[in-house]
Amino acid sequence: MSISQESAETIALEALAWLAGNDALWPVFLGASGASEADLRARAADRERVADPAFLGAVLDFVMMDDRWVMAFCEARGLACEVPMRARAALPGGQEMHWT
Repeated sequence: MSISQESAETIALEALAWLAGNDALWPVFLGASGASEADLRARAADRERVADPAFLGAVLDFVMMDDRWVMAFCEARGLACEVPMRARAALPGGQEMHWT
């Protein structure tokens, strides 16, 4: 079952909110993304900029780096564990294979 881009963006925004509420992962995400909290606040203030599909794809890429993070996010949001992967596939660059 595929996910629409709009649904994928919503899932990625939920993942971003989950990360922001996770005291251990939030600084790791900020470091990995190169974004500051001020950058993200500015994006959050401007709904159009927050919904940048490439940025949202990067949020899901980050969460999917560790199975424990995927499971914790999905459990917190009541999602099946394959949902982040399906959402990522619906966003730009999600169809590319990464062999790392």
